[in-house]
Amino acid sequence: MTCVREVVRRRGCCLMPVTALGRTQELLLILEEHWSRYSQELEGVPVFFISALGKTGTRLYQAYIMHMNQRIQRQFNRTGRNPFDFKYIKTRTNIAEVPEAGPCVVLASPGMLQNGVSRQLLERWAPRPENGLIITGYSVEGTLARTIVNSPEVIPAFAGGTIPRRMTVKNISFSAHVDYAQNSAFIDEIRAPHVILVHGEENAMKQLRAKITDMYRGTDYEVTVHTPQNTHKVRLHFHGEKTARVMGSLASKVPREGDYASGILVERDFAYTLVDVADLHEFTNIAPVVIEQQLCVPYASSYTLLRYHLEQMFGELALTTERSDSGVAHVLRIYDVVDVCHSSWKGYVEIEWEGNAMNDMVADSVVAIVLNIECSPASVKLTHSSCSHDHSAKSGIVEVDEMSPDASEVASQDLDNCDDSRQIRVADCEKVITKLALFMQQQFTEVAIANDHLSLVVTLNGQVASIDARTLDVTTESHMLRARIVPIIARVRRTMRPLGHHSLPLPEPVPASPLLEKLEELQLESTPKPANVDDDDKDMHIDVDSDVDDDEDEDDDDGVYEDVDDEVDSDA
Repeated sequence: MTCVREVVRRRGCCLMPVTALGRTQELLLILEEHWSRYSQELEGVPVFFISALGKTGTRLYQAYIMHMNQRIQRQFNRTGRNPFDFKYIKTRTNIAEVPEAGPCVVLASPGMLQNGVSRQLLERWAPRPENGLIITGYSVEGTLARTIVNSPEVIPAFAGGTIPRRMTVKNISFSAHVDYAQNSAFIDEIRAPHVILVHGEENAMKQLRAKITDMYRGTDYEVTVHTPQNTHKVRLHFHGEKTARVMGSLASKVPREGDYASGILVERDFAYTLVDVADLHEFTNIAPVVIEQQLCVPYASSYTLLRYHLEQMFGELALTTERSDSGVAHVLRIYDVVDVCHSSWKGYVEIEWEGNAMNDMVADSVVAIVLNIECSPASVKLTHSSCSHDHSAKSGIVEVDEMSPDASEVASQDLDNCDDSRQIRVADCEKVITKLALFMQQQFTEVAIANDHLSLVVTLNGQVASIDARTLDVTTESHMLRARIVPIIARVRRTMRPLGHHSLPLPEPVPASPLLEKLEELQLESTPKPANVDDDDKDMHIDVDSDVDDDEDEDDDDGVYEDVDDEVDSDA
């Protein structure tokens, strides 16, 4: 502070070029403390800090006072006043209040005097000998701050030309960077084989490299010091192999050359340990955690409709029923990994599963099905309510009574035991397997017909399943692949049912190849209908839509009937 007081005593202006943050706030604390101690002598001498970024940064220092060092915190606890709430220093963003003549002290950015407020004040005060300039930090080679340290007689003006320099210039190192003593102590403690010097002047780095090399010459510490120029690469070669200790159950068997070890590789303090998942807690501080996930999906339809759509995709589901004062809760378990809970008193479906890659995919499928149930055309046809007009005379639809709990079970069961699933003649197997492949190709990308045309081969992620064309039996070692194929086979078998309700008695045996005939009918359905539809078909469609509109507010559980076509089977 001696240099500052000398300039103030001769009634000059003291300019201190600084950066916006960091050491600048420490300088402000020093000036605030000095002005507070010598308030009578320095009364009337204003101190300005001019920096827009510095003003914002100082507010952060004020807000996070408890993150400062112990000295600042003790001062705050003792006085109850924030040290960064300055009394004698005025923070400004421009030089409007700065006087033309002294005495005054101004801290302004930038610190290199290249442009900005500090450059403007330097050119204003440089010609007067009572003024002073104090360089507080490091100056890069080629900047005006480095040039003016050598006390030239003239300095270049920002707009061109030169300005005489008569103000005093002092250089006080207030840099945040370490010096040689601290650098050498750090290198000696670490004793790294390679030391790379960056962010410094070329001459200074060469001098430091020479000192470090001389200091360790003739000792057991071999060090290589690199001083790369800007944009130059430094290539360091290290040993590429890493050794890991095998512990726990993985170490029970002595490996032979070429064997592989599979487990969890744990790195700690540059040491590697390979252990089994079950041994993590015993040999490390890591404990495996099971993530139980729960998702609530909005759903306002019935439980029967929910179960029907889920069984269409996943096959037969395990059911658990829980009764309480609030109502009935049905829990459906899918593939023994995902639970779907439908509570009669809630407006949503709860989906719970244990988080992993496979279970997450199943849960995503369940969510997609639940979200599309209410807008599915199949749901509209499956939901039936009584109405005042008759459909049977026009469309051939067989009317049924309201659906009972027993009938709901029949509506969703597999048809493996019905007369329609008997063995198909060998002569018809080629046509059956060709049409069955059309169904499978909608679900799987790798579907092939065997050379004997008696089986269909489905491949998924390396797992292979074979479907017998005569019995539609599925043969595979993958439980998950079987669980996906069986529901598709069940839907194909349902096409052989009569067009009435599931709960109606099964018809008499149909001709030799019922599956083949129904597959042909289903293929015809997928072709576009001609524009000249007869009046009876139009009436039938209008009646179905009006039936839904009239009874849309009634419960969806009133009844269920099978998806029907415009062409009615004569066996119905």
